[in-house]
Amino acid sequence: MKQLTVLSLMAALAVGACVTGTALAQEDTMPAQPRFTRLKPNLNGTASKAPVTPLTTWNGSFVYKSHTYKYNMVGTSPTTGTSTTIPVFIIPVKLSYVTSSGTTVFSPQTKLSNGQTVIQNTIASPVFQSGIDFTSGGVDLGTTQYIDAFQRGNFWGKVSKAPGYHVLLGTPTVLPALSLKVPKADGSVATEFGIKVGTADINWFDLQLENYITAHPQIVPNSLPIFVTYDSYLTSGGCCIGGYHSAMGSSSAAQAYAHFTYIDHVGIFSQNVSALSHEVGEWLDDPLVVNGGNPVACGILEVGDPEEGFTNYGGFSYTLNGFTYTLQDLTYLPYFGAPASTSANSSLTFQGNPFHLGVCSNGG
Repeated sequence: MKQLTVLSLMAALAVGACVTGTALAQEDTMPAQPRFTRLKPNLNGTASKAPVTPLTTWNGSFVYKSHTYKYNMVGTSPTTGTSTTIPVFIIPVKLSYVTSSGTTVFSPQTKLSNGQTVIQNTIASPVFQSGIDFTSGGVDLGTTQYIDAFQRGNFWGKVSKAPGYHVLLGTPTVLPALSLKVPKADGSVATEFGIKVGTADINWFDLQLENYITAHPQIVPNSLPIFVTYDSYLTSGGCCIGGYHSAMGSSSAAQAYAHFTYIDHVGIFSQNVSALSHEVGEWLDDPLVVNGGNPVACGILEVGDPEEGFTNYGGFSYTLNGFTYTLQDLTYLPYFGAPASTSANSSLTFQGNPFHLGVCSNGG
């Protein structure tokens, strides 16, 4: 059973019980609804591989309105001052569609205007490269990767006393592309946000990712496989889902994984690596390896969802090696009710988004 968590909590409940592989009718919806998704992990089966090292995680908690909320996150406790590096696999996903005029292919191996492919541009982004000195709430978090800087700011009350703390993504290993011919019942070439894109039903798509993971034994639980699509969106009764994260395997050896789409159009939802920063940030703070996720007062601990309805879908621009990337703002733990002293300068978000936010004001 799959559970979707989208921009609107009401919408999430409405699509709460879908079966993997079920074909839903696709529509070209204008205006499109920008949203991200969290799929409930498929942990009911037995692991297809020999026991391996699980994903490195730690447990913590906070008290909000006399209730204790427990969470499980990637890495080690910020109090340890230690650094954790997570191996990463990147899998290009080519989507092909048979149309009346021939075959249309959306491939992340397409070359962009800067001469780099989508995959090359992704690996060169601040999500994987440590080339920017990040600050949050006036606090210097160091020159590091974007998601590591976010987590350092998230727990700055502890990290400031243990500055060696990091959660880093290893240099990605690019695996062979997953080429998919999208059945007419599960997707089409459409126009969304004013651009031509491919669409694919998320339940059909997710089954293909699970099959790929099962067929590649080098993908193991202590790593993060990231599937990349190009100029395309996933659908669930309507468009447009820019990415999601989930887990599969067995409860004792859960394999977390993520998907994002790279949109090669300025100002469009999921522009370049914005969806990637969203999904990796949410995987970091809710990797789906304990009790199906981290519950909080406003639902689940999804650090990107409260931001995506703002200007530029919560994205902020950073230039690295001559290319301007869009990275989404992410909410700190105090947004979910943790003590303000937890984060950098008691901030509620990494970027200090100028829009007013209170505890759980935009859901989780």
